Amino acid sequence: MNAPGHPHVAIVPSLHALSLAALHAIDINAERGAEEQWLDGQVRACEMLAQPLQAWLAAPPAEDGLLHALAGALHLQPVELIAVALAAAVETDAMAGRVIAWLQAPVGASRPSVGLVLAAARALGVDASLHAILEGAARETGLLMLDSDMEVSRRPLPEQSLQVPLPLVMALRDGFARWPGVRLERADHAGAAPSLREATARQAHALKNGSSIGSTGGNTLAIRSGHPREARSAAALIAHELGMQTALFEHEPAKGAGVWLALMGAVPVLCMELAPGDSRKLPKLPGYLGPVLIACGPDGSFERDGDTVASWRVPLPHAAERSGLWAAHTPDAALADQLGRQYRYDAARIQQIGRAARYQASLDGAPHIRREHIGSAARSGVAAELGTLAELLPENIADNALIIPPTLREGLLSLRQRCELRENLAAALGPSARTRYKPGVRALLVGPSGTGKTLAAGWLATQLGLPLYRVDAASVTSKYIGETEKNLAQLFARAEHAEVVLLFDEADSLFGKRTDVKESNDRFANAQTNYLLQRIESFEGIAILTSNSRSRFDSAFTRRLDVILDFPQPTPDERRALWVGHLGEAHVLSGGDLNRIATACDLAGGHIRNVVLAAAARSRHQNRHINYADVLSGIVAECRKLGRQVPAGLGSSSTAANISGSTSDSTEA
Repeated sequence: MNAPGHPHVAIVPSLHALSLAALHAIDINAERGAEEQWLDGQVRACEMLAQPLQAWLAAPPAEDGLLHALAGALHLQPVELIAVALAAAVETDAMAGRVIAWLQAPVGASRPSVGLVLAAARALGVDASLHAILEGAARETGLLMLDSDMEVSRRPLPEQSLQVPLPLVMALRDGFARWPGVRLERADHAGAAPSLREATARQAHALKNGSSIGSTGGNTLAIRSGHPREARSAAALIAHELGMQTALFEHEPAKGAGVWLALMGAVPVLCMELAPGDSRKLPKLPGYLGPVLIACGPDGSFERDGDTVASWRVPLPHAAERSGLWAAHTPDAALADQLGRQYRYDAARIQQIGRAARYQASLDGAPHIRREHIGSAARSGVAAELGTLAELLPENIADNALIIPPTLREGLLSLRQRCELRENLAAALGPSARTRYKPGVRALLVGPSGTGKTLAAGWLATQLGLPLYRVDAASVTSKYIGETEKNLAQLFARAEHAEVVLLFDEADSLFGKRTDVKESNDRFANAQTNYLLQRIESFEGIAILTSNSRSRFDSAFTRRLDVILDFPQPTPDERRALWVGHLGEAHVLSGGDLNRIATACDLAGGHIRNVVLAAAARSRHQNRHINYADVLSGIVAECRKLGRQVPAGLGSSSTAANISGSTSDSTEA
């Protein structure tokens, strides 16, 4: 007598195997081969299932778990499920592609056609229609694509192939895949400042509670910062609080990206920078129902589903937090506290400058970084990333190199104090002073050419330990409408983030007077000036402007300036100090020679520099020290360049004439 056996439990095959097995019964003309043998095996696996598709829907195999979950989230119809299963299978299973090509003979394509999918659905007892494939959620979200979606197809619809994008195939199979051009990031939670972690946690909580699973796809937040990297880091912290990672889109998301985001459990971060006044409609992400984040600058606005997107500005760590971040780079608590109060950097920038300072310390053989190493790293402009909009002026300007009147030096020292204390300057003042206070400093240096305005800006940046960037007006301005404002917006935003000193040399070319509108160009020029006046007032960094004349600026501009310093022509005593400072020790001029030159030559510091360099070239050529004749030769050349007569009182007229004549002869030769 036979012992009772255990009941046999049928194992449900994958959906693509079920579909192909169902098709095997209607294919009666195909020649037997490996393809049919493979199909016979699938048929035997399905023989014990009375209703194969219903069995799969009730208990799918592990390999189809993500496809089953996605079908429920997107409300896919059965024929769409079959189409996706077959189209995905041929990308990873070579035999599945061979069998489909065998079944579709003589068409021969290895990807399933619309006709094949409809036949498989009907064989499985599904009332399938073309409309379900053409207008269903799978094609709408980009999960399923026809030949005609990717190129102009000349084949009739039943013969057109169906395809699932490869990243979605891999995500459905493995739960992980890369999307072309998109970078996945996770938050550096430990390296962020506590206040930033608290702020991002609040934003994540608001997004989680406010998001709605529906057609709008949840809430959207524009994360604004002076630099895209900082905005992306804040977005990653928000995603971390949501238990997700971020997917950074530098360009318009392609179709199917929404489904990929849903499969990956990632939050899309759209990286965009808009010009002032610009508005952008956000692209749709069909298939994705979670929050959307935008990493952007301070300008422009965004719209999604007809609603304006909410904005949040990434906060700067306060001084105590910055000191704590600096403490990780130096054991000197007093230095860390000083750096935290002086430099308005975020955590990432402190990390960058700290690494650069350690490198400087290792070059000096110092066991720990010192104040000068931090200053050197900061002044080098490391990671400031202002691009081609501004030029770094890295030279340190020593205190004794700046020869100016005592009253002007006092004004520069007051400007330095204003810059050092600007962050909390209004904290203890009355409400009227605290209202709308911005920790920016705007100074105008006015004076004739060569009086030391640019040198003074370099001295100030050196004293503050900040990099000095000279704005290139040619790179900023554009003939295209709106591009100049966009470039300036990017420049100001990144300068605020990087904590640099911006130098606008010959600033009247950008900040000039508004004119009467006589033609369209006047209107656009006035709009540019209006934007500059508004943006310079809200600028939270340090801006130094230089000009030869105060009268060239718009009258509304003066109120927006914190300091105006006049650089006069130097007096004879100051000119003598300038000559001594430029000549150094490599000369044989007497005190009387210096007095004579300083008294007779009404030259500013920049012109004196040109004269001394010309004299040095002449003396170096003859391998000797600079003498009076060398200086006189340089003065003659500089006066000719300025269109002036050589001053009297520099010696005998014949000597000056001979030098002038010899210079002319050598020039003609």
